[in-house]
Amino acid sequence: MSAPGDGRRDERGHQRGAARARGAGRRTQAAPSQRRRGSDPARTAAFDVLREVDGSDAYANLVLPPLLRERRITGRDAAFATELAYGTLRLRGRHDAVLALCVDRPLETLDPPVLDVLRLGAHQLLAMRVPQHAAVSETVGLARERTGAGAAQLVNAVLRAVTRTPAQDWAARIADPAADDVARLSVLESHPVWITRALREALSGSGRDAGELGDLLRADNAAPRVTLVVRPGLADDRDLHPDAGAPQGGGRQGGGRQGERTDVRTTPGRWAPTARVMAGGDPGALQAVRDGAVGVQDEGSQLVTLAFLAAPVDGADERWLDMCAGPGGKAALLAAVAGERGARIVANEAQPHRTELVHRALAAVLADAVEDVRTGDGRAIGRTEPAAYDRVLLDAPCSGLGALRRRPESRWRRTPSDVGELTRLQEELLGSALDAVRPGGVVGYVTCSPHLAETQVVVASVLAGRDDVERLDAAAAVRSVAVGDIPLTDRTDVQLWPHVHGTDAMHLTLLRRR
Repeated sequence: MSAPGDGRRDERGHQRGAARARGAGRRTQAAPSQRRRGSDPARTAAFDVLREVDGSDAYANLVLPPLLRERRITGRDAAFATELAYGTLRLRGRHDAVLALCVDRPLETLDPPVLDVLRLGAHQLLAMRVPQHAAVSETVGLARERTGAGAAQLVNAVLRAVTRTPAQDWAARIADPAADDVARLSVLESHPVWITRALREALSGSGRDAGELGDLLRADNAAPRVTLVVRPGLADDRDLHPDAGAPQGGGRQGGGRQGERTDVRTTPGRWAPTARVMAGGDPGALQAVRDGAVGVQDEGSQLVTLAFLAAPVDGADERWLDMCAGPGGKAALLAAVAGERGARIVANEAQPHRTELVHRALAAVLADAVEDVRTGDGRAIGRTEPAAYDRVLLDAPCSGLGALRRRPESRWRRTPSDVGELTRLQEELLGSALDAVRPGGVVGYVTCSPHLAETQVVVASVLAGRDDVERLDAAAAVRSVAVGDIPLTDRTDVQLWPHVHGTDAMHLTLLRRR
């Protein structure tokens, strides 16, 4: 994060910064009338995403798609804008280390918009196949258009300093030989040190080799492909065919599509029988996605939900609760299966705007499968509805450290203190979930974080105060639903990993109330 108040720096400050930057005065050789005055729509869109992420604490994956649609940026330009925005956010730490060697003052003293322009330029020079002259010229044009002529001079000087060292040689320059492995990997693989350390501890604590840390960090920096969930009873592979928009008979829910051809291509997921991985195209081009019969959902998220449903309960299995249901992906999968089994779900969400997202996610689900969608504090349900449910899924609010490849800005936004606050909430929610499930029923505790404090420690802390709960074999449940021989460690809980399973780092613990 840039220092507060940097936005008040004036034009003369930019000019002084340009004079101090290494290589200052090496301005483009083109005549003033020939210099790029602005930038192309893709780079401008990427810049606007970075500003929205920084200025409004927004998430890039929620900002960029509607922005591209609004500006009618499609095809290769859309792909370029996507890689530029997400890649710059993922590799911000590494690029900042490079930029710090090319500017003779702390980066946090730069105006935040100027620093974002520099990061975009650095990503093109160091991590994309963009010719140097185009990367520098277009980025300087972007700076001139969005941050002023003085800032453009600074950007030009700094980026030209970056080009004087070959991209493949920068790693040796920014890696401090005196630093320990965690600090060195944090710089090279663009993660805050505290997160790198927490991930190393999580690998060891879940039974994996801490030496996999580098592979895990690199997996966090790889752009994930879009994964679809084909919701049981609502859709099948015919809905993913390029001609799926054409009218079809059969009266299946989600049918009656009036369609345009799409270029969506999918292959089966590695583990979840409901997962289909997109090889290209826009999922929104499929009518089944727009109807809600098919959704966009990480394969790990699908897998832990199906494993939760595979855990045996004693007695009736008719009423299920999704305690923290927003934005609705797991709720929709639960409801689809509930429709097939004759069960019904209650979807609870604490935040009203996320409750609306749950309503949308459940649009295609049979009405009989959904008892209620409501807004409320999950911590109160165990008290107000004791022993009322046969199954309770708690997808707990967490740090999101397992989904950094999808939400790269989270790594720069979260702090260690956030984890402490979240674990208190997670413990209260898990206690409520165990009170809300009836004896013989099952609770699934899920997080999209592998942090030990949010997974094993939370569960152990809650169970230490109860004698009416037993652990179930979550690994066996996952294996029972997985379509392949999924590699899991010798534990009863399950921790998935991007570098091992190709999914987000989802955690699952299964508990039965006695």
